[in-house]
Amino acid sequence: MSWILTTDLSFFLSFLLALHNCSVDSSRKIHLSLCVLYWIIMVPTLLILVGALTTLQADLLLNKNFSLLPPVNFTIKAIGLAQVLLHWHPNPDQEQRNIDLQYYVKISAPQEDEYYTRKTESKYVIPLHEGFEASVRTTLRSSHSPLASSWVSAELKAPPGSSGTSVINLTCTTNTVMSSHTNLRPYQVSLRCTWLVGKDAPEDTQYFLYYRFGVWTEECKEYSRDALNRNTACWFPRTFINSKGFEQLAVHINGSSKHAAIKPFDQLFTPHVIDQVNPPMNVTVETEETSLYIQWEKPVSAFPGHCFNYELKICNTKNGYLQVERLSTNKFISKIDAVSPYSIQVRAAVSSSCRMSGSWGEWSQPIYVGKEKKPLAEWCLIVLPATICFILLIFSLVCRMCHLWTKLFPPVPAPKSTIKDLIVETEYEKASSNETRIEVVTCVEEAGFEVMGNSVF
Repeated sequence: MSWILTTDLSFFLSFLLALHNCSVDSSRKIHLSLCVLYWIIMVPTLLILVGALTTLQADLLLNKNFSLLPPVNFTIKAIGLAQVLLHWHPNPDQEQRNIDLQYYVKISAPQEDEYYTRKTESKYVIPLHEGFEASVRTTLRSSHSPLASSWVSAELKAPPGSSGTSVINLTCTTNTVMSSHTNLRPYQVSLRCTWLVGKDAPEDTQYFLYYRFGVWTEECKEYSRDALNRNTACWFPRTFINSKGFEQLAVHINGSSKHAAIKPFDQLFTPHVIDQVNPPMNVTVETEETSLYIQWEKPVSAFPGHCFNYELKICNTKNGYLQVERLSTNKFISKIDAVSPYSIQVRAAVSSSCRMSGSWGEWSQPIYVGKEKKPLAEWCLIVLPATICFILLIFSLVCRMCHLWTKLFPPVPAPKSTIKDLIVETEYEKASSNETRIEVVTCVEEAGFEVMGNSVF
């Protein structure tokens, strides 16, 4: 064993000396390709020897009946909402040698996970309403060694509560707002969460929400309620959530009832997934003949302007044609039809260069430009008939008011078609010589002809 170590050490020293000599010789204008070739040959050889030495060391430990002992005093403790602390101590009976130890942690509930650590404690973030179970054992840091101790396990029991009483369909969203304390913190994040009442929860159930981000924990003060006065939504106008942060947001909801124990519920949210990006600000649109000039400012956000991608929507409201553009700048020029109206909207999303990509934000309020203009031929087809109808209407009214139509076209009496249609009765009354003679004529005609009244002469 000592001979191998001595040989390996001497080889390593000779390797370093060769590198130095090669550098010196290179400075003396010896061909550099020989030095590069020497490095290419020697570096893999050195790595193979080091790996062989490590494996040989592990084999020698096995041959000497060397064993690893499990950690002691392994405990699991809840230290926050959806957060636990795993803690243990090295085994005091562990044989001390020039070896490098590490610990292999395995999570078995509520979901499986595993990782290595050299520390004797570890924080872990996970929902705890279903309990938590984990195990740990001692291993060698070398990945080639099969040595490992036995497992030690610990458990954190699930909190009490009746099944079906916890909330369901919990959803949360965040949004950046302007802060009133502009000098200290110009932007703050609001939080809104909604949920449904558990299917087996009693009618007098009341729920209470808490959130944790980092070391900060807050209880909700503003709730929305259903018809039975049960809390079903929560609103935080200001929070300690950092929209630029990479930590997970933990939300915890517990409850109370006189008829049953309400089971709590935990859920973790990733900030970039639930963040609702604000619409771009100050969208301006200008038109110049057939060109459309659009410009806007970045949304209200803690991220600088270069961290945003934009989506622009230009809609021709006349024919329904939709133009969508993906942009990384806040300006755009487009060609338009001068005789059609348009609506313009913009929305934003944080780019992957500044944060993990999330969803698109809300659209800005639509801005309408342009007016629908009809071609000259269409205008003629509409205006000319309307003008003719208007003139005829005015002429008709004038003729009626001035009886002009009767004067221009007086009625002509039509002759009788037959003599039998006219029956004349003449009566003569004879009077004295100094009396006036009166002739009475009565005209009777069939329907469709005028009736002449009695005439007196």
